[in-house]
Amino acid sequence: MINVLIVDDDAIVREGLKMIISSQQDMSVAGEACNGNEALRLCSEIRPDVALMDIRMPECDGITAAENMLAENLCSPLLLTTFDEESVILRALKSGISGYILKNSPAERIISAIRTVSVGGTVFQQDILEYIRGRIDIVPDSGGREIFNLLSPRETDIVKLIAEGFSNQEIAERLFISNGTVRNHISTILEKTGLEHRTQLAVRWLKN
Repeated sequence: MINVLIVDDDAIVREGLKMIISSQQDMSVAGEACNGNEALRLCSEIRPDVALMDIRMPECDGITAAENMLAENLCSPLLLTTFDEESVILRALKSGISGYILKNSPAERIISAIRTVSVGGTVFQQDILEYIRGRIDIVPDSGGREIFNLLSPRETDIVKLIAEGFSNQEIAERLFISNGTVRNHISTILEKTGLEHRTQLAVRWLKN
């Protein structure tokens, strides 16, 4: 069962998300919060699998809360965003937050994103990628895909799967290797490319 914390300062939005999530047999709503501070407190108490949250909220915004959730290993954050938040998206990507989706996405896309993030996958909605492609530099300025030239064929396959949003477990199953081997490969890939986390790997691959 995937336990989801809903975080939004709009009660109507929270209610809508609650209906969508509660309709799934493999999901439950673990709690609700109206700002980032409350979300962090609830995360510490109930330890949800995923925190589905708005970015712009009073007291503590979604990105700040997500950064703290990752730092304290509380849960996997999934940010809801809009097209008019380019600078905010940039900040989220630089922070290593691996899940964000448009706020007006259909229910099935939101559900799919929750499932992906819950198992360690990366969610880059194609609409957002097309919007930011060529507009912002979200990874260190070290060229295009040539930073992947030193990778082995197996390492390149792993980068491609990360960019497609697969979790470590799903990559392991596809490549018939262990989860630990996938983690070791990713560590080597990051060292070879000079990137800091899998989010940067995914976006650098997709941008070029």
